[in-house]
Amino acid sequence: MKDIRLGTVESRFADIIWKHEPVSTSDLVKLCESELEWKRTTTYTVLKRLGERGIFINDNGVVSSLISREDFFSMQSEKFVDETFSGSLPAFLAAFTSRKTLSKEEITELKNLINSYEEE
Repeated sequence: MKDIRLGTVESRFADIIWKHEPVSTSDLVKLCESELEWKRTTTYTVLKRLGERGIFINDNGVVSSLISREDFFSMQSEKFVDETFSGSLPAFLAAFTSRKTLSKEEITELKNLINSYEEE
């Protein structure tokens, strides 16, 4: 599994790209100025860094993702369960629900999800 981590500010930057992609670099600079109070050079530096990690690509001034937001968070979730619970989803759910009561809707949603995998 690809080890890609984002800091808090990098996550905010990534969310801007995912929300607006494909986005021109000039528009991205403007968005980062207004939302993150960044200068142009900061935007380009962070974009280059995340491009080197294989998350985004700047192709002739148009920025788009190489990894979707959903895929990124799926990878992060898998990594967390692997590292913290030896890859055991039941152990994760047991720990999660030991302090948080699931609503009837959440239980139904989980059952439906499990049933959909059994049918595959």
